[in-house]
Amino acid sequence: MLEQYEAFFPFWEQLEAEQRRQLSERATVKNVKKGTVLHSGKSDCVGLMLVAEGQLRVYTVSEEGREITLYRLLQRDMCLLSASCMLHSIQFDVTVEAEQDSTVLNIPADLYRKLMSESLAVSNYTNELMASKFSDVMWLMDQILNKRLDSRLAAFLLEESDAVGADKLTLTHEIIARHLGSAREVITRMLKYFQKEGMVELSRGSVRLTDRERLEETAGDSLR
Repeated sequence: MLEQYEAFFPFWEQLEAEQRRQLSERATVKNVKKGTVLHSGKSDCVGLMLVAEGQLRVYTVSEEGREITLYRLLQRDMCLLSASCMLHSIQFDVTVEAEQDSTVLNIPADLYRKLMSESLAVSNYTNELMASKFSDVMWLMDQILNKRLDSRLAAFLLEESDAVGADKLTLTHEIIARHLGSAREVITRMLKYFQKEGMVELSRGSVRLTDRERLEETAGDSLR
């Protein structure tokens, strides 16, 4: 995997030889199973995580215990929020969980902080990454505050279908509710309505999309 650092880090070629050596020697590789919690809470500073293979989910939990997915991390995506001790402006708790069996590259926070201070390329990359994730979270807040749940649910089903390349999704109502920050009972009622309208077909532990055109109409501008 170490020979793939150039592909993982856009700034690799702009690092000095000593900086590359430190990054190569101190970064560690972890193989994690689906469901493993890799980071929880702003006080849990495990360092930065880069997804080599698999998929991670970054989410927050309300005071009522309701989860909502902020964004996913796919291959070659880096998670800065797992190094909250390095980012003093981060004042909220997030949890990072493996959605699939994954291989994660872990970079110590002190090393990355040092690279940021020494390398303009690393600093610029980090600022761009933070801006991108901030944009994702702001888009999500707009969805929660201003969009109907049926449009958000339809968009979620379509996006999940595109991600796995299939119309049948192995998802429980509880899992969908966690992603959307809703209650399972509300999601169940909405899915039953979708089924009645011929947009989906429900079975135990799965949802099959049967009318993508209607789902796209329902999703509207909740689709990215």
